[in-house]
Amino acid sequence: MGIHKLIFILSLFFIQTIYSQVFHNGDKYNLTKTQEFWLQLDDIFNDPNFSSANWGVVIKSLETGEYLYKRNEDKLFMPASNMKLFTTAAGLLLLGKYYHFRTNVYVTGSIDGSIVQGNLVVQGFGDPTIGGRFYNNDDYFVFNKWADTLLKLGIDEINGNIIGDDNAFDDTGLGAGWTWDNESNWFEAPSGALSFNDNCIDISINPTKVDFPAQIQKFPDTRYVTIINKVITANPNTIPDINVYRERGTNVVTVFGKIAENSGEKKTQATVNNPTQFSMVVLKAVLEEKGIKVDGYAADLDEEPLDIDYNKTNRLFTFYSPPLMDIVKVINKNSQNLYAEQLLKVIGYEKDGFGSTANGVKEIKNLLKDIGINPENIIIADGSGLSRLNLVTPRQFVELLSYLYKSEIFPLFYESLPIAGVDGTLARRMRNTKAENNIRAKTGYIEGVRSICGYAFTEDKEPVAFSIIVNNYIVPYALADNLQDLVCLRLANFSRK
Repeated sequence: MGIHKLIFILSLFFIQTIYSQVFHNGDKYNLTKTQEFWLQLDDIFNDPNFSSANWGVVIKSLETGEYLYKRNEDKLFMPASNMKLFTTAAGLLLLGKYYHFRTNVYVTGSIDGSIVQGNLVVQGFGDPTIGGRFYNNDDYFVFNKWADTLLKLGIDEINGNIIGDDNAFDDTGLGAGWTWDNESNWFEAPSGALSFNDNCIDISINPTKVDFPAQIQKFPDTRYVTIINKVITANPNTIPDINVYRERGTNVVTVFGKIAENSGEKKTQATVNNPTQFSMVVLKAVLEEKGIKVDGYAADLDEEPLDIDYNKTNRLFTFYSPPLMDIVKVINKNSQNLYAEQLLKVIGYEKDGFGSTANGVKEIKNLLKDIGINPENIIIADGSGLSRLNLVTPRQFVELLSYLYKSEIFPLFYESLPIAGVDGTLARRMRNTKAENNIRAKTGYIEGVRSICGYAFTEDKEPVAFSIIVNNYIVPYALADNLQDLVCLRLANFSRK
């Protein structure tokens, strides 16, 4: 080996050694605070529990534009419910904070005194709020209000049917890339232009005696859904294990598992098939309870040979949802999937005349151009993040957050995010730390995916946007949460001084 080549190799070895020492002994070589912070996060994300997983991270100062940390920042990741950030931001930017979902109520035929000689038709446009969430847990509040309105109009009999028109949206209730195993569970409730009670049946389970079937009640108590009870009362102190299964294409729900004899009431939910007909069945029951006679039946317009010309039909009234700024809080703080899917489709309806996932995605991608995100480098398959087909980079999330930080809707968007240690999906995380009441972020979870994305303020009150996503881990998700929480705590304690 020549002397020059030997000197070159030794020089490279010396440089590599010094580099390694600098990045593993920051105090000795006077690293900046940012470099120290970077090394700390490297140690966190190199946790051997995640050696087979992939971390994607971007942390950016909103004050200076400096990246405090990057890791696989331009790689595509499944984001889970972090996808709701794009959906809610687009809703506020494209529809406005005061946007209201609407539902029209018509009658076909004539009104003869107090009798409608025809059908009552309910035309939906995706309102997800018909239920108890916005009405002091009074699940029948909206339908009772409609019944009272009919009575005030002098109507006490409908000589026809109760028809639900959901044709403003497509009939594809489940998203592409959703997991079939979860179709019965509340978080995979099908979307549609008409909905009630989050398109779910509520189920209450109470114990009886050991080895005897538990008692089960459903809400609404309608024959539209049949409950098969396979829950057994178990010995005291048994950990409850209750699951639901709805046979595909039916409303036959099996509830199975066990409940401890000394347990209190347990509650769960199951999705319904054909939310439109479900809504109309319940509405008919409410009208009759209020004293309005209905001579016909409840049905989905798609199953009826009716061709309605609304320009020639008598509209009785229009019901409006709470404003979008309040609905967005439910989507982000509670990670409510149905609400997100409804919002995505109503964006498509308002901008393109038809509520479909494809139209909603098209409008969001058009918006991304204005934000500065290349829409060709992102895959949006749904509005909620349930789909395993969604692919987003951490940098794209931070670019979205950076854009929103400078926009007029930022205060509303910021207020919609869960607060660490306080509420929403972060209520039990980062408690009694400096991150509590500081971190505002959307969480995400599907199998093998854990994500958190939002805003933080450092020790110096410097605003920061961050995205932390892990894919393909096989350890308990609590370990991923712990690492993400640790990074958020480091952020809250970070100081340049």
